[in-house]
Amino acid sequence: MQASHDSLLTRLVSRLEAATSRLEDIASSATSFEAPPSTTPNGSFSASSTAKVSGPSPQATTPTPPKASSLPPAVEEFETIINGDVKPYLNLSQELGGPIAEQASSVSRAFAAQRRVLIISTQAKKPEVSSSLYMEILKELQQEMQRVTEAREASRDPKLKDHISMVADGIGALSWVAIDPKPADFVVEVLGGAQFYGNRVLKEYKEKDQTQVRWVQAYYKIWRSLISYIKAHYVTGLTWNKDGIDPTQALENSRSDQPTTNGTSNSLPPSGAGAPPPPPPPLPSFDNAPPSSFQQAVSTSSNADMGAVFDQLNRGEDVTKGLRKVDRSEMTHKNPSLRANAPGPVRSDSSSSTGRKSPNPPKKPKPEAMRQKKPPKKELDGNKWLIENFENEQRPIEIEAQIQHSILITKCKNTTLRINGKFNAVSIDNSPGLSIIVDSVVSSVDVIRCGKFALQVLGSLPTILLDQVDGATVYLSPESLNTEILTSKCTAVNINIPPQADEDDYRECPLAEQIRSYIQNGKVVSEVVEHAG
Repeated sequence: MQASHDSLLTRLVSRLEAATSRLEDIASSATSFEAPPSTTPNGSFSASSTAKVSGPSPQATTPTPPKASSLPPAVEEFETIINGDVKPYLNLSQELGGPIAEQASSVSRAFAAQRRVLIISTQAKKPEVSSSLYMEILKELQQEMQRVTEAREASRDPKLKDHISMVADGIGALSWVAIDPKPADFVVEVLGGAQFYGNRVLKEYKEKDQTQVRWVQAYYKIWRSLISYIKAHYVTGLTWNKDGIDPTQALENSRSDQPTTNGTSNSLPPSGAGAPPPPPPPLPSFDNAPPSSFQQAVSTSSNADMGAVFDQLNRGEDVTKGLRKVDRSEMTHKNPSLRANAPGPVRSDSSSSTGRKSPNPPKKPKPEAMRQKKPPKKELDGNKWLIENFENEQRPIEIEAQIQHSILITKCKNTTLRINGKFNAVSIDNSPGLSIIVDSVVSSVDVIRCGKFALQVLGSLPTILLDQVDGATVYLSPESLNTEILTSKCTAVNINIPPQADEDDYRECPLAEQIRSYIQNGKVVSEVVEHAG
C-alpha cells in the first residue's frame, strides 16, 4: 500500500514539472512574437518599442530600464515644452537659416541636457554642491549654453546682431536648476534682458517680415512656458530624491540610456544639467602698467631738481652768501635821475590801439579722430562707479550695484551696460550708441548728449532726464508706468509701454517735438501741436 502511494506521488510531481516547463515555453514564444518596434517621425526607435524587441533572458536578474511611459510627471511636462514650444522655434530658425539656425541647434541640445538633469534628480540623492560630481552633472549643459553664447562672437553680420544677442542672453535662464530659492524669478529677469534685443527685432521687422516676428514670439513663448512649469513643480528650486540611488550610478545610467523626446532625440544628444556660463574675462587694468621711457626720464629729472632744492634749503642762511649786495647809487627807487633815464613803454603805431594786447582767438577742439584714446576704466570709488572710454564692446559690461551707489558713465560708444541691483542714480554723458539695462533706480537716470540711446527698465524708476539727445528708445516695465520723463533739446524719443497680455507686443509712443506758443492775457502759453489726418 505504501509503494502504491509513493508511485502516485511521483507521477503527480512529474506532471507538475511538465506543465511548468510547457508554460515557460509558451511565455518565451509569446515574447518573441511581439509587434516590431515603432518608429518616431524622424525614423528613430522609441524607448517603449525597443524595450520589447528582445525578451528578458531567463537567467537575467538586473531590472530592465523604465519605459518612457513611467517617467515622472515633471519630466513628461518638460518634454511637452520641448515638443510644443522649442520645436516651433527650431522650425522657424531653420527657415531663417544661417547663424540663426546654427545657434538654434545649440539651444535644442541645451534643452535636451536639462531634461537629462531632471531625470537624474528624480532618481538620485542630491550630491554636495561643492563636489566634482555635482559639476560633472552640470558639465554638458554648461557646454551647450556656452556654445549658444559663443555664437554672438562668431557672427559678424550687423543685421543679425540683435537676433543672436537675444538668444544668447535668454539661454542663461536654463541655469535655474542651480538657483535657490526662487528660480522662476530668475528666469523672469533673464527674459527681460533678452527682450531688450528681441523688441528691437520686432520694431524693425513688424511691417517687413512676419517670419522674423513669429520667430521672436516663439522664443518668448519658450521661457514663459518654462516660468509656468517651474512655478508648478519647482517653486523653491530643483528637488532631488532623498531616498534615491547614488548620484554616480544615476549619472552612468543616464549616459547609457538613449534619450526619448518624441522625435527630437537624434538632434538632441544626452547632456548634463545646466550651470551658469563662466564669467567673461576680466577687463584689462592699466593701473600697474610699466612706465614709458619718457615717463622715466621726466621722473628722473624731477627727482634731481627736487633734490637740488632740498640741498639749497638745508644750507640755511649760507644760501644767500653768493648774492651781490646792491649799492645805494644803483637803487632806482632812491635815485629819481635813474628813473628818468629808464626806457618807457613804446606805443603802437596803430591809432586804434589802446596799448593792450588783444586776446588770441580761441583754439578749436581737436576732432574725435585725432584725439588720443584713453584706456577703458571701470572702478568703484567710494560710493561712485566710474565707467569711461569703452567702445564697440562685444559683451555687455555688468555692474553689481548697491542702493547707496551712484554711477557715472562717460564717453562709452556703442556699448551695452547691465546694472544689477537697486541703486541710487545714474548719469550718462557723451556716450553715443549706449544701451543700458537697469533693475530699479531710487532717484533718476540723467542723459546728456547721447545719440541713439536705449534704456530698458525691469523694475521701478521715478524720473528720466534727457538733454540734447538725438534718438532715444525707452522700454518701461509694468512697475515703472508712473515714470516722469523730462526732455530738453531732444528729437526722436520713443517710449515703449509694456503689453497688458503676454502674447501682445510693446506699444510705441513718441514724445512731442513741435510746440506752439502764443500770448494769452499777457502770458505766454505753450501747447503740443497735434496733426490730424
